[in-house]
Amino acid sequence: MNQEALIVIPARMASTRLPGKPLADIHGVPMIVQVWRRAMEAGIGPVLVAAAEKEIADAVIAAGGEAVLTDPALPSGSDRVYQAAERFDPEGRFDVVINVQGDLPTIDPALIRAVFEPMANPAVDIATLATVIDDPAERANPSVVKAVLNIAPGQKVGRALYFTRNPAPHGEGPMWHHIGLYGFRRAALRRFVSLEPATIEKRESLEQLRALADGMRIDAAVVEGVPFGVDTPADLIRARTLLAVR
Repeated sequence: MNQEALIVIPARMASTRLPGKPLADIHGVPMIVQVWRRAMEAGIGPVLVAAAEKEIADAVIAAGGEAVLTDPALPSGSDRVYQAAERFDPEGRFDVVINVQGDLPTIDPALIRAVFEPMANPAVDIATLATVIDDPAERANPSVVKAVLNIAPGQKVGRALYFTRNPAPHGEGPMWHHIGLYGFRRAALRRFVSLEPATIEKRESLEQLRALADGMRIDAAVVEGVPFGVDTPADLIRARTLLAVR
């Protein structure tokens, strides 16, 4: 396996709550460039922005980064990541592709490194992240996705058996907040984007269930904390404050 991963950041201008989000200004720098910088700081391989629009690609290239234009009609970030990876690396030099969301300008680069770690096990098709839910209100909150993991106390990586918006699993022990960063084995990514949405995926409105329904193995690395995502103008103000401190 290539000891490096290809990190791909999908980005598009269409956002209902924050139009033009990738180019939103954070201390004189477009948000997508801030995300690209955090991904570069992870130090695990080249970073590519999968841009649905030329203005996003132009902003990244102007900052010294690499970007690939993708079909704006693609239905999901995963499809955008796959298309960009194939265009950037048609020879398949990178066996692992890491999908980092384009609205995480304050993400700790250590989280990006963490999602690469489960891929050391060749049996793993997809890697992701999870953190312990400490707030009781999060357990019942359907916007907080729970990862049902088979993981022993003290272990740092567990196999994902299911993902749900409901409180799960039952019984004593931790409940896990799923963090939507993914590392894909290249073949698994190709397979994933070729699949039709699964019935259970549509019921829970969780894309990762498509992979589980098709028999793919997903392992989750345990990390501390949830990265802050920018979805609204208020989030953008907070991101500016957090990066000012940084």
